[in-house]
Amino acid sequence: MAHFAELNEFNEVQRVLVVPDEQESTGHDYLASDLGLGGTWLQTSYNASIRGRFAAPGMLYSTELDLFIERQPFASWTLDAAGEWQPPFPAPETGDYVWSEPDMNWIELTA
Repeated sequence: MAHFAELNEFNEVQRVLVVPDEQESTGHDYLASDLGLGGTWLQTSYNASIRGRFAAPGMLYSTELDLFIERQPFASWTLDAAGEWQPPFPAPETGDYVWSEPDMNWIELTA
């Protein structure tokens, strides 16, 4: 079975549907025209070889990277070439930390 993600006008994933194997090569047309669903459909896969990761509702599609990506977690984070959001600098290697956008720093969680 092949999976296809429906995108809205903002490239946000609306839903993911399964199409029969024999329709995989024409999945977009099968869903949009044959089933009459309209819209824009892109193939996604549980193995990361198709557009980086399996699409889920609420994720975004990056046309520049041809990848499904998570939403930007913080305004200061940047998207790398692999479609992963990176903080301004890495978290400390030991301890349990969370990013604080107002402080622009990692804050250690204490028990």
